Amino acid sequence: MPFHILAKREDIAERAVVVGDPGRARFVAQKLSNARLVNEHRGLLTYTGSWKGKQVTISTHGMGGAGASIIFEELIQLGVKVLIRLGTTGGIRRGVKVGDIVIPTAAMHPPGGIYGMYAGSICPSPAPDFHVLKLLVEEAEKAGVKPWIASVFSSDAFYVETEKLAEQWAELGAVSVEMECATLFMIARLRGARAGALLLVNGSLVENVDRLVLEKKLKGALDKAVEIALNALVRV
Repeated sequence: MPFHILAKREDIAERAVVVGDPGRARFVAQKLSNARLVNEHRGLLTYTGSWKGKQVTISTHGMGGAGASIIFEELIQLGVKVLIRLGTTGGIRRGVKVGDIVIPTAAMHPPGGIYGMYAGSICPSPAPDFHVLKLLVEEAEKAGVKPWIASVFSSDAFYVETEKLAEQWAELGAVSVEMECATLFMIARLRGARAGALLLVNGSLVENVDRLVLEKKLKGALDKAVEIALNALVRV
């Protein structure tokens, strides 16, 4: 029984978009038909409405993999079968620009921590569901977006990230850094759900731009990202 999403099972759809920022949850919910607030406990705003005739839930998961894992677990307990993380990410590879979209093919992560709690001494290799990944790429292309389709790095500590670390992660193939994809992909696999992610680049650790750009300055790109994610979600 969930302790943090205090919604009835019938209030939660089988398809969900998960976001870190409650403000983004409100933003996405405004695009749904007949959206209603089904949870606000602990500020974890959760809405359910319809997109193109199909029921969709929008849920806030907060910042960081450990806290987000609670929400992913509880959504799955409440019947969610498909989760797409609609988040932001910082570029760590030169050429990844603010406003670009990243669709992760895998999520690298530091050893231990929450991954050790779930997998013990085994090193999980968190990756999205192939079908969800394919649909996200297709919808991005339909929208005229050329996404980065590559690995990301899921970091546990925002304020220890440096240009040197970014370069090390990029050398391993990651194009951007965020905080929750590895946890989402791992938990979805363990619990028999399907997951994917679509990330909007909102800063960079290696380019000559701000490390973090406020989403209100990226509204046009965010609008497009929301529609891509929702269109892919209802096709699963």
